[in-house]
Amino acid sequence: MGRRIFILIVILMSISLIGIIAVQLYWVKDAVKSKQLEFETNVTIALAKTSERIKKREYDEFVDKHRSFFENNKARTNAELKNYLFQQIDTVSKQKFTFGATILEENFKIPVDFVGNDTVIFKRFTGKEDFLYTKTFGAEDSKFKTFTDENKFSRYMTYPSWEKEQFEYLFSQNKKFTPIHKRISSRELNNTLKDELAKMNIRQKFKFGVYEGGLATPIKSGYFKIDESNNYFYPLFEDDNGNSNYKLYVSFPDEKKSLLSGMIKALLLSLLFIGIIIAAFSTSLYQLIRQKKISEIKTDFINNMTHEFKTPIATINLALDAIKNPKIIGDEDKVRRYVQMIRDENKRMHGQVENVLRISKLEKNQIDITKEAVEAHDIIEEAIDHVSLLVSDKKGTIDFQFNAIASEVLGNKFHLTNVVVNILENAIKYSDEAPKINVFTESTNKFFIFKVKDEGIGMSKNAQKYVFDKFYREHKGNIHNVKGHGLGLAYVKEIVDNHHGTVYVESEKGKGSTFTVKLPLI
Repeated sequence: MGRRIFILIVILMSISLIGIIAVQLYWVKDAVKSKQLEFETNVTIALAKTSERIKKREYDEFVDKHRSFFENNKARTNAELKNYLFQQIDTVSKQKFTFGATILEENFKIPVDFVGNDTVIFKRFTGKEDFLYTKTFGAEDSKFKTFTDENKFSRYMTYPSWEKEQFEYLFSQNKKFTPIHKRISSRELNNTLKDELAKMNIRQKFKFGVYEGGLATPIKSGYFKIDESNNYFYPLFEDDNGNSNYKLYVSFPDEKKSLLSGMIKALLLSLLFIGIIIAAFSTSLYQLIRQKKISEIKTDFINNMTHEFKTPIATINLALDAIKNPKIIGDEDKVRRYVQMIRDENKRMHGQVENVLRISKLEKNQIDITKEAVEAHDIIEEAIDHVSLLVSDKKGTIDFQFNAIASEVLGNKFHLTNVVVNILENAIKYSDEAPKINVFTESTNKFFIFKVKDEGIGMSKNAQKYVFDKFYREHKGNIHNVKGHGLGLAYVKEIVDNHHGTVYVESEKGKGSTFTVKLPLI
């Protein structure tokens, strides 16, 4: 995958992720806003119904209180009878229409509390209406007799609308000067509010207070203070024109918490999907970067393997060409030397192939590593002997200090020896000058620890993260500046893990590296 295509894919994926998250967050914000608006509407409706119920209850009480005065003759002061008569005669059609009405106006003295005890005159109206309709058929000179068709009926009337208007006027005048705490109690207002809010499916804890002209009244729930940004209000005891001196304020201390709890399932589901999207994106991005890095490392590995095989193949070809030379084929010593050279180069290529196959088999668990009690110090000494010629050839030194009291571990001698050899060869390989290597051992109650310290070129912090990965090699400039194919330390990690141990590296650029291996003691 090209660098530009890779960057384009990452950018497109990032834009898509940001867009999806933005849409999810917008949906969540919109859902919360809609829920808030619905809550505010329901609260307003509940407050309106509360105000209406209280006003109706007070009016009904006023009417019931004075209903007895109409049934008691003592309250009646006088009565006036009013008669009305309307008559219409049509001589042409010989029709006559008569309407008569009798209205009885009764006056009652009703005590009301305007300013102290006082009375007002309340008028009650009842009446009777009579309808008469007649029509004469026939004429005086006709052979037929004349006769008259007559329709007559009566009905009794009351005038409740007149009475209601008087009651409402008396009610408004009576309550105009009555203090709020005598018109309603905090308990009644609390119960009514609770009931109306419950009808709107609002069961949160609330506080309320009634204010007159911006001043608090005794009607409130405990300590209440107006907070315009967090309170709902509605007029209380409105007159016919919609005016009122009182405002009922209500607040919900746990409003936001309750709103969120009401939609917690939807919010959690949305957050879950956002988390899944982020996790999927992160994983995909990580895999893309990892695959790109593996691709680069494998390309580097192939280049290095090609270089490693190219030299022995060229040497073998030269040796074969030399053997075919008539002047040399008769020289037995030279032929033997060239044959040995071919064998050595062939062995070298075989060893490199074995390293690759060994790592592959380890990953697939195809190598059966038998373990037994082995002496770790003996393994380290054998490994040091194995690389001593390489160190001497580069005029370097290997110093060791075996300070471990206990050194017996359960392991495979062959593979553990290769572990130490690979670490030592790595120290030799990455030393620009004569290698100076120190090997230390120590032990704890549970572990045998050995360290290999060199004074080589060291490695960066980033390289330390990947130094035990397959095919990884830190290099600069020419990729062939250090021979190898990045499998030695990967093999070390696999073997140490198989022995239930740990391996890690501490390094500083230009100052060398220290590899530490911990293996469990028997």
